[in-house]
Amino acid sequence: MHHRPLHSDTDIELRMLMEAIYLKYSYDFRDYTGASQKRRVLHAMREMGCETISQLQSRVLHEPAAFSELLQYLTIPVTEMFRDPTYYAALREHVMPVLSTYPSLKIWVAGCSTGEEVYSLAILLKEEGLLERSIIYATDINPQSLEKAKKGVFPLDSMRAYTENYQAAGGKRAFSDYYTAAYNAALFDRSLAENVTFADHSLATDTVFAETQFISCRNVMIYFKRKLQERALGLFHESLCHRGFLGLGSKESIDFSSYGPRFEPVVKRERLFRKL
Repeated sequence: MHHRPLHSDTDIELRMLMEAIYLKYSYDFRDYTGASQKRRVLHAMREMGCETISQLQSRVLHEPAAFSELLQYLTIPVTEMFRDPTYYAALREHVMPVLSTYPSLKIWVAGCSTGEEVYSLAILLKEEGLLERSIIYATDINPQSLEKAKKGVFPLDSMRAYTENYQAAGGKRAFSDYYTAAYNAALFDRSLAENVTFADHSLATDTVFAETQFISCRNVMIYFKRKLQERALGLFHESLCHRGFLGLGSKESIDFSSYGPRFEPVVKRERLFRKL
């Protein structure tokens, strides 16, 4: 009897690769959405000189360095400073005044990638007089991204776009006040990262580590399947204090989540919510 296969060979190989990565390295990509993951893995496979995903899996299992390399493809950062300026403008107008009523603040940037959002938030907090009393936890699953974020060095040729974003977000100073230009790079003021703790943390496998007043997790859950989205929202709900704030990416929603009813929209259009 000939049954039509339920899954293509590629899909089976992809699933086995993710299972192998989880068993060997405890990185859990099993509940990431298929299409973008498949695209990234096939790209990595070609770049790393493998004929098939199975061949890539074999390398990743036997060479930790190959896993490190693959991780860079699986967590491609698509980010910029003050991305979606209206989000930051909404933070300035609706969230900062409430945060200013707390004697001390704990803020979590989940999936911080190479740090553009962390420095943007630090600038915003500084301008609102809140940076001194804030601790920012910046977490990601990619150690190389975290290393980059710690340095606070970004390409100089991105500064024009970042400056426009900053101004559109209601920036109060000259954006160039915050960085020094050298060798085609912009080095951001070290004081911005003084209260930032960069840490390796997975929304798929790790637990809550602090009580927070504000969590920003933008354009991360868009890559998660439903089950993992629920897990992440569960962590955020548990971490946030009563009436704490949650900010998501412009294409993300909590409408269909079991956690939806536990948050109220502050600025729905900007995906800013408040824990009930």
